[in-house]
Amino acid sequence: MNRRAPHAETPGHSVPDRFRGPFTRWPRSADAVLATALFLPTMLLEEAPGDTMAVRPVSDILHPALLLFLVAGAALYRRRSRPVAVLCVVLVAWAGTLGSSHSTLGAMVIVALYSVGRHSDDNRWGPLGVVAAIAALTIDGLLLSVPWGDIGFGAFVMSGAWYLGRRLRLRAGRAARLLREQAAEARRIVTEERTHIARELHDVVAHRVSMMTVQAGAARMVAAEDPQGALEAMAAVEEAGRQALDELRHLLGVLRPDAERDDLGPQPGLAELPRLVAEVREAGLDVSVTNAIRDPLPARVDLSAYRIVQEALTNVLKHSGPRTRTQVHLREENDGITIEVLDDGHGAAVQAMPAAHKGPPGHGIVGMRERALLLGGSLDAQPRPSGGFRLTARLPIKGEPT
Repeated sequence: MNRRAPHAETPGHSVPDRFRGPFTRWPRSADAVLATALFLPTMLLEEAPGDTMAVRPVSDILHPALLLFLVAGAALYRRRSRPVAVLCVVLVAWAGTLGSSHSTLGAMVIVALYSVGRHSDDNRWGPLGVVAAIAALTIDGLLLSVPWGDIGFGAFVMSGAWYLGRRLRLRAGRAARLLREQAAEARRIVTEERTHIARELHDVVAHRVSMMTVQAGAARMVAAEDPQGALEAMAAVEEAGRQALDELRHLLGVLRPDAERDDLGPQPGLAELPRLVAEVREAGLDVSVTNAIRDPLPARVDLSAYRIVQEALTNVLKHSGPRTRTQVHLREENDGITIEVLDDGHGAAVQAMPAAHKGPPGHGIVGMRERALLLGGSLDAQPRPSGGFRLTARLPIKGEPT
């Protein structure tokens, strides 16, 4: 059982911190710097002959178009939270300068298109924005007699900016979804482990303590007439208590993060069935076992089969008491095994069971059924018409034995 945290590093393989640029560390400040960096060249520079840029004369800088530049630059500051609105504002500002020497908002349009692809949840506005930007670019090129090759290159850059933003958004979404799935899987594994440990603790406590209680009750009943028998019963109680403590230490050791797995003993299986039968016989139960399973079972099936038999015998001992005739049958059927536990219900529960057992019913059958369902099997527990109880569990065998 691996108790390592979901994101813990593997020794010897350190994971470097993910690089975070200024647009990730300080998004508002970076957007303000970006808007300023785009506004100043738009205001101060203009196209010159030979595809070069020149500084505008002072008279051209103090032009009414300066107001459009200010509005478009200020809008870019909100490109993350309102990307579609920012694109609309920039396109409208650009439309007011088409065909003039002040039609230099192309860089702002490119950034706005990228922002729509990167930060907009609505997929419809991106393609519409690209079409509107290309249409404005074409109109501007025709009014200024720009070669079609330059217009085509500008259209490619604008559509590419939106596509790049969209791809980055999809990749970030997949990464976030993968992290959520990994976190959900880690929670599922932790929940499954806790449920497994809870079942193991219940099995240990219910079986051992039930035996101890029955044997202590029997010792109390015969103490006056058979002191030697009472001493033997109490010795059995002592031994059962030691075994319960050993198994509890084993399970609690698994819970420790620094526990060494090599120090933990193996989980019980059907190979331990003779020892289990001997223990319940010492407690007074009349048990016979027929085991027709020859092939080795997968570890989880083997453990679950043992625990189901253990819990079933514990229930017989608890509810019917000593001297109850009980039969345990294990056999292979098709692609699984069948466990059948029958008792006649004619024990000494009323006389021997102490008052401590007169409480609400436990979770034995529920736990056994959960074990069977966890393996894809089933469990049926019903009273027998002639008296007593019948429990039938079917456990499929999947994969190779482990």
